[in-house]
Amino acid sequence: MAEKQYVIFKIGNEEYGIDIMNVKEIGPYQKSVKVPNAPSFVEGIINYRGNVIPIISLHKRFNIEQKDIDNNTRIIVINLKDKQIGFIVDEASQTIRLNDKDIDPAPDIVVGIDSKYIIGVGKLDERLIILVDLEKILTEDEKKKIESM
Repeated sequence: MAEKQYVIFKIGNEEYGIDIMNVKEIGPYQKSVKVPNAPSFVEGIINYRGNVIPIISLHKRFNIEQKDIDNNTRIIVINLKDKQIGFIVDEASQTIRLNDKDIDPAPDIVVGIDSKYIIGVGKLDERLIILVDLEKILTEDEKKKIESM
């Protein structure tokens, strides 16, 4: 039985998890610079350790009402192929371990366009955690647009 570690983050009131192996760093929110003609869910770009990286709003990507930026707001940086991308989340609070037996497939209600990045639903005590693959959140077309920014 395989056990994986997940970084837990919040968007609105929902908890999401991503495989810790995909996370490069979790940092405090920093204001981004807007880029003309960027996709609507791209907040802008920031200088991250000397590299310019795009920042994506998961609120906009998931069509969840935007919350005000506060002291809990974080940027989760992942490696996407040879580029780094940051994702704005309301909070990134902990890491957890889940066994395969504690993960159910995504329910039928989320099949369709969103199902490609939802890996499953993790059960931890009374909590349900939507497990996502941030590498699959962007379509190939969107990845090309972001790479050309």
